[in-house]
Amino acid sequence: MTYVIGLTGGIGSGKTTVSDLFAEQGVDVVDADIIARQVVEPGTEGLNKIADKFGSGMLTDEGTLNRSALREHIFSHPEDKEWLNQLLHPIIRQKMKDDCQQATSPYCLLVVPLLVENNLISLIDRLLVVDVSEETQIKRTVQRDGVSRQQVENILASQASRDARKKAADDLITNEDNSDTLKEQVVVLHNKYLTLATQEDGQ
Repeated sequence: MTYVIGLTGGIGSGKTTVSDLFAEQGVDVVDADIIARQVVEPGTEGLNKIADKFGSGMLTDEGTLNRSALREHIFSHPEDKEWLNQLLHPIIRQKMKDDCQQATSPYCLLVVPLLVENNLISLIDRLLVVDVSEETQIKRTVQRDGVSRQQVENILASQASRDARKKAADDLITNEDNSDTLKEQVVVLHNKYLTLATQEDGQ
């Protein structure tokens, strides 16, 4: 069994920056956002079922998922969002588990934006939270995505609060300034996780 560190944090907290630093240490990274795209690629059960239920308008001319059409449909038919979640969440969850178990590094990092919200703690051995102030989250996301402050505040309101994530965390990384201290924090935790993974193996 691979030792799994769950990595999460609110929007704009810098999860990708942190996971890239772990990858530089030779750690296998399993990213839920990438998996969510993989499970609806052409030829997958996910995409076939979406097209069967909502029609071929959900596909582009190339046969890939027409994300904007699906978003619009879900927005105007909230009951179908539940159907979609029930279809995709178990497939995504299973692929996350499979990919973690196939990791070849001493432990792997499972990056899930809504890990706390979607109650996925059972998939991991430890939870690492990237923590920043809400003001930093808002500034970064407005800058990165070109969206309004109000939009970011709405997203923040729909996610777990900073306090709730910190309470759930086994470890915290502070990422206010993306500076050298970030890499130092990652290296310290990497060494700690190597020790924990080895102990787990030896039990």
